[in-house]
Amino acid sequence: MPALPLKCMLYYLEHVSFLPFSVSYLSFCFSVYTILSKVHSDRNVYPSAGVLFVHVLEREYFKGEFPPYPKPGEISNDPITFNTNLMGYPDRPGWLRYIQRTPYSDGVLYGSPTIENVGKPTIIEITAYNRRTFETARHNLIINIMSAEDFPLPYQAEFFIRNMNVEEMLASEVLGDFLGAVKNVWQPERLNAINITSALDRGGRVPLPINDMKEGVYVMVGADVPFSSCLREVENPQNQLRCSQEMEPLITCDKKFRTQFHIDWCKISLVDNTKQVSTFQEVIRGEGILPDGGEYKPPSDTLKSRDYYSDFLITLAVPSAIALVLFLILAYIMCCRREGVEKRNMQTPDIQLVHHSAIQKSTKELRDMSKNREIAWPLSTLPVFHPVTGEIVPPLHTDNYDNTSMPLMQTQQNLPHQTQIPQQQTAGKWYS
Repeated sequence: MPALPLKCMLYYLEHVSFLPFSVSYLSFCFSVYTILSKVHSDRNVYPSAGVLFVHVLEREYFKGEFPPYPKPGEISNDPITFNTNLMGYPDRPGWLRYIQRTPYSDGVLYGSPTIENVGKPTIIEITAYNRRTFETARHNLIINIMSAEDFPLPYQAEFFIRNMNVEEMLASEVLGDFLGAVKNVWQPERLNAINITSALDRGGRVPLPINDMKEGVYVMVGADVPFSSCLREVENPQNQLRCSQEMEPLITCDKKFRTQFHIDWCKISLVDNTKQVSTFQEVIRGEGILPDGGEYKPPSDTLKSRDYYSDFLITLAVPSAIALVLFLILAYIMCCRREGVEKRNMQTPDIQLVHHSAIQKSTKELRDMSKNREIAWPLSTLPVFHPVTGEIVPPLHTDNYDNTSMPLMQTQQNLPHQTQIPQQQTAGKWYS
């Protein structure tokens, strides 16, 4: 902890030392301090409602929980991940978030407690997983939310920082530097960090992994004095026009942030709670509003039982009768009202019947002829020259030869002009 005046040190020992990572502005010390809480088994922390709460889950502490236990001075770099949930529930409270970028980095619980949870202990189960040995260790974090003074702060400003990720902004040094820059611009007597939200939780897109691009983070701070003229510059018409044209507005105090924080001044939000008008409106009765009918009176338990047998019969009988009538009408039309072929022929002109009969007869003849059709031997497969003499072989058949009954494949015995090749006789006697 940095050196403080004696008055600040006494205040720290009496009031702030029990707070787990609350970011407060000590008006009489003229500085912003961040208090970190270490990870211990069943640790009690006391955050304030409406003030940023951050709890770091350090991997170094949990390394000693997994066997084999490291010896003093021994360095182990096992991947460790954390799972956090509200005791008895699968997830955390709505105001509490958790982030761990890689298994080799520390986990962080952060959020802004709500006034509804003041005085109610919130038990968070923290389960650490060693991804190398598959060992687990569990600790409980008991969060006792306290009511804060001047809650909520009347003047709140939300900044969008483009060159930071949420886990980088949660570091005590970085957050302290940012609050110090805001203090120099705003000059408040009391300054608190209220909440930090990743741009991805606001619908932002995941940045490309080039040029060390960051996700961006929203930081909300609160103070007890009105906004400074520098913060009000973003509301003038010239800067609003530049923002509508996607141009950087001209802010005089931007140089106080530019060295470390790149703020998108077009996305700054200034909220003055002192000027907010109550939204409650008295209901004026008139047209469209029903008169008050008094309290609801449910029916008594002594109702008479109702017989649903007749309703059941009606439900089945009426549709069945209608379906039966429709079936009978359809059967009469299909079976009893058929004209038949004879009546159709009687109403058809004779010339049309003759044409139809001729077409049917021709079609039948063609189909019968196609069944008995045979293909003749193609001329391209016949020899043109005699294999021995070389003379031109005359065609096998004359032009008027009927080859419809000729087989598709002819044997060698059927082929004329076939030259008999003498076969070599083996030595030996011949027997008749």
